[in-house]
Amino acid sequence: MFVSDCLSVNGAGHLAIGGLDTVELAREYGTPLYLMDEDYIRSACRMYQTALTDCVGGNSLVAYASKAFCCAYMYRLLKEERCGADIVSGGELYTAIRAGFPTDRLLFHGNNKTEDELKMALHHNVGRIVVDNCEELHTLNALAREQGKIARILFRIKPGVDAHTHKFIQTGQIDSKFGVALENGEAYQIIRESLKLDNIRLMGIHCHIGSQIFDTEPFALAAKIMMGFIAKVRDGLGYELKELNLGGGFGIQYLPSHDPKTPAQNLAALADAIKKAAGEYALSMPRVIIEPGRSIVGPAGITVYRVGAVKEIKGVRTYVSVDGGMTDNPRYALYESEYEVLSAADADGERSLLCTVAGKCCESGDLIAKDVLIQTVEAGDYLAVLATGAYNYSMASNYNRVPRPPVVMVGGGKAKVVVRRESYENLVQNDIL
Repeated sequence: MFVSDCLSVNGAGHLAIGGLDTVELAREYGTPLYLMDEDYIRSACRMYQTALTDCVGGNSLVAYASKAFCCAYMYRLLKEERCGADIVSGGELYTAIRAGFPTDRLLFHGNNKTEDELKMALHHNVGRIVVDNCEELHTLNALAREQGKIARILFRIKPGVDAHTHKFIQTGQIDSKFGVALENGEAYQIIRESLKLDNIRLMGIHCHIGSQIFDTEPFALAAKIMMGFIAKVRDGLGYELKELNLGGGFGIQYLPSHDPKTPAQNLAALADAIKKAAGEYALSMPRVIIEPGRSIVGPAGITVYRVGAVKEIKGVRTYVSVDGGMTDNPRYALYESEYEVLSAADADGERSLLCTVAGKCCESGDLIAKDVLIQTVEAGDYLAVLATGAYNYSMASNYNRVPRPPVVMVGGGKAKVVVRRESYENLVQNDIL
């Protein structure tokens, strides 16, 4: 019925997540409120691990993309589920360390890592540093020499694949701020350069073609291109790369009309392309790494708001205003992202109100959803926005000095706060009078 299996309707007609009543949770913890299903997250991790092992064997790694949703408790789950994680900042690395996550299972990405971040990664023995450019390569080599260490790296490669997704989240084409390109030869040259450096050990290559992708064809094409490049490096430089990281970007269901592939379907397409290319180029099978993020946590989360006003502009539009907005979910403002929205207290009710759900910020573009059909609501009712587990909390801000909502995990019939609601005191704690 809903876009996520962790959602249901209980006997009172209320929306439930993980079997718990969202209306009761909203009353207990306040709104806006992020709710996430821990059991769903764990199950998604296991599904990816099983599918990857079945497709390419045990010498592989599911590395969760931390940018989708990052907090200490999430790293605890990943550690317990024996996943890796990719990180893109010193803050994500610090959070993982504080949570006791094994740093040898971390991959450090980013197109402009600072020297302090690279030093931190080396000091804490991060498993792989994904090098973005030649400047970073030489900086990392010098920093590793200072610490008496060998930096194990992957290079981020742009395979030139059209991911058929929003232009803001395409990353595999040549005109991208990320990585080095195949088309102009810079990828080959940076590998040649890395092999001359004493404090660098090149383990493999990485690519990421974009996000929210429903087709398997772009992933398979990227895998084929990357395997061909591995063969070119072997034949031209006498060095066979042992690891192939194909990133993430697997789409999820935001609307009932969306039809995403399962982890098994996506990974079977990848594995088939890798195996065919390995045979064609007489390559050994590389260690395969994938980095799902949105598809692990996105469907596991919802956001609950309290309706403040229903404003009908005759013959124009009806606005339903809520107590959150672009501060807790900027994705409509960024991408015009679409969501399923419903009344938490009347989840099965008839959807007869055509409206635009508006946030409380002082911006005309502060919308959650535009021209959506929902159940009739009035001031004081609760609205639920589905599939908000990814890129909502992680992209939240304090614009207009709005405190960020808490994150409450549900699992095993219980709820617990894993990120506290920010207070007004939190907002001013770094201010200096």
